[in-house]
Amino acid sequence: MQLSFLRYQSIQFSSCSLPILRRLNFNTFNIQTQRWNSAETKQHTIIDAWGQHPTLRHIQDPIFDSLRRWTKGLTSTETPNISSTVAALDAAGVDRMLISAWYAPNNIMISNDEVFDFVSQSKGRLVGVGSVDITRPMLVMREIRRCVEKFGFKAIRVLPWLFQVPPTDRRFYPVYVACCEMNIPFCTQIGHTGPLMPSEVGRPIYLDQIALDFPDLTIVAGHIGYPWTDEAIAIATKHPNVYIDTSAYTIQRYPPALIEYMRTHGRSKVLFGSNYPMISPAKALEGLDGLGLDEKTRALFLSQNAARVFCI
Repeated sequence: MQLSFLRYQSIQFSSCSLPILRRLNFNTFNIQTQRWNSAETKQHTIIDAWGQHPTLRHIQDPIFDSLRRWTKGLTSTETPNISSTVAALDAAGVDRMLISAWYAPNNIMISNDEVFDFVSQSKGRLVGVGSVDITRPMLVMREIRRCVEKFGFKAIRVLPWLFQVPPTDRRFYPVYVACCEMNIPFCTQIGHTGPLMPSEVGRPIYLDQIALDFPDLTIVAGHIGYPWTDEAIAIATKHPNVYIDTSAYTIQRYPPALIEYMRTHGRSKVLFGSNYPMISPAKALEGLDGLGLDEKTRALFLSQNAARVFCI
């Protein structure tokens, strides 16, 4: 039986329950009570739901050659340091950003250990999101447990296009089981791919089956699902455990259907994301006033939805 939205919200809060928190190493967190602001006065806390602090091998991977036509954010020849990422947050008035590991078949572009190191250096500004190689299913549960219990990560992200299979592929299912057991969201990409890889595996409709098979699994679908944004909205509307984040798109490129969804019955289902370093948080936030969001909806979009979903 499908859970009501209100009941689901209570489940979301319970995912931060003490049994899970007791297993975490609180020394991995250095949360500051200080508020970070841009030059202009900030009215809302801002959480960026999708970013990366890249390694040099991640930035220079040939798979991103097509993206280099669009952005200078993936052209670095020096290893990025944490201060550059924190400076990008400061420039946009972003308080915290979730940063992800990147695992592809037999290719670790950003490891979980590296993400933990980045988070540890950030003084509370960065929040870890782990990843796994689904072609090695025997290691999936062990690695996800390590990400949560040892590193304090708040989600796991796996991108179907990197493996060229849809999220309904049987190799994803150990990930879903582990995420349910550890009470953390599963994050993924929906929509077409910027890299020259098949896009069909990013059809949002695949998540319908996942949400049916795993009603307790929280799913955060990034990159808005274009050109299938209507599909993404339909799935997020149907399932209380499915969310959309706006990463990889500037506000000027949001489809009208998504904006209408954010203003109305999807106010609690859409999270702000940038996909840094491809798009800086400041660039991703340009034109925010033009969305026509009331103050409550703006707060939900910029931080409250992410804080609730990721328990941060």
